[in-house]
Amino acid sequence: MQLELNSIKKSFDSKQVLKGINFTFEQGKIYGLLGRNGAGKTTLFNCLSGEINTDEGKAFLISNGQKSDLMPQSIGYVFSTPILPEFLTGYEFIKFYIDINKDIIKSDRTVDDYFDLLQISPDDRYRLIKGYSHGMKNKLQMLCFIISKPPIILLDEPLTSLDVVVALEIKKLLREMRQDHIILFSTHILQLATDMCDEIVVLNDGELEQIDHNIIRSQGFEEKIIHILKDENEA
Repeated sequence: MQLELNSIKKSFDSKQVLKGINFTFEQGKIYGLLGRNGAGKTTLFNCLSGEINTDEGKAFLISNGQKSDLMPQSIGYVFSTPILPEFLTGYEFIKFYIDINKDIIKSDRTVDDYFDLLQISPDDRYRLIKGYSHGMKNKLQMLCFIISKPPIILLDEPLTSLDVVVALEIKKLLREMRQDHIILFSTHILQLATDMCDEIVVLNDGELEQIDHNIIRSQGFEEKIIHILKDENEA
């Protein structure tokens, strides 16, 4: 399975954020999407998920030799700012999510099994989402893609609000899941990207550049990234 980006462009007013991105992501890998704040990482994710429309270009899902338009149901998106129904309790929301996706879920786990997976306490399960911390809301978002297992998973700065123990559990879970998915992991933290990801892709000046896999954990890797992302005016 592959995710193919074909000449994706997006502008806001006079600012061109994405300048005709062409790239192919492969199943079985976690891709770290690196870029400075404001580089367009979230814009790219929003274009892929259908949250916003591209100005030009399209994304395609290639599976078993067949190419098809990328559809929203093929994507699990963990937003940097969680979007959840705050009038429900965590338990009510996850139960509802399981019910509406029962035709595609290939697991006999219960609601409580999923909460146990991310170490969400029994007391928190029955509190309104409105009273959750940012990190707790992020956990609920992650439970959604763990439950439905969409082929493509977009993670927009997902671990920055989680405690160390849960962050380690999420990393382990993603590594276990990657074989059957295409996972794009957006971050501006270099160490997190090198620790978590199989491949590193840099979004800079509206374009994507893949970093040579052989240098990702080499001594000169950090200098290479800084050189790519450094503004000419900062030289």
